[in-house]
Amino acid sequence: MITQIYETQSPQEATALIKAGVDHIGVLVGRGEFPREKSIEQTRDIFAVIKPPAKKIALPLTTDLAYIKKVIEQTAPDIVQIGALIDQISPEDVQMLKEAYPSTRMMRVIPVTGPESIQQARAYDGIADWLLLDTLGQDGRIIGATGQTHDWQISKKIVEQVSIPVILAGGLGPENVAESIFTVHPQGVDCKTKTDKPGTSDKDLDLVKAFVIAAQQTAS
Repeated sequence: MITQIYETQSPQEATALIKAGVDHIGVLVGRGEFPREKSIEQTRDIFAVIKPPAKKIALPLTTDLAYIKKVIEQTAPDIVQIGALIDQISPEDVQMLKEAYPSTRMMRVIPVTGPESIQQARAYDGIADWLLLDTLGQDGRIIGATGQTHDWQISKKIVEQVSIPVILAGGLGPENVAESIFTVHPQGVDCKTKTDKPGTSDKDLDLVKAFVIAAQQTAS
């Protein structure tokens, strides 16, 4: 069971996450359009300490494809997680990025809002290398970082109907990750808010370790 943690704040924190057994180390990267974004330079510094088998994940929320290309070219992520709203970056856009950067895997974020999410996810089957299923924010502007779960039965149907790996996100933490895995059967699980220290995006390493252990024990 793959474990993915956002939002990594520093090279030191990335090193600690790797020691805790995290597989995918995620950085929110951007130009300040959205809260808490790290610059390309900060992202590059964090990625410098991440070595295989851990993977470097860059998450740009922007709709600017030119900037996403810049992120890929200047930070060399293993995976770029496309986090824009579903109507802002199309399957064709993701296909273009995949063809332009064949050594970088593409992970498309799908907001699980209702049955329509199944068709949205299927549109990326055979195009994206990964899907990440997450909760849409109440303002409808950002997918994820809500601390709220969504309808896992819809996520389960997506897993059953696509051929590419799926990571489940949205309100997961040490206390509910096992249930989510039993219900949805994803290939990986993602956590941000439920492993943050209160009032910050710094990671509580005890909670991270508990999340990783719970995920691994459930999958074994």
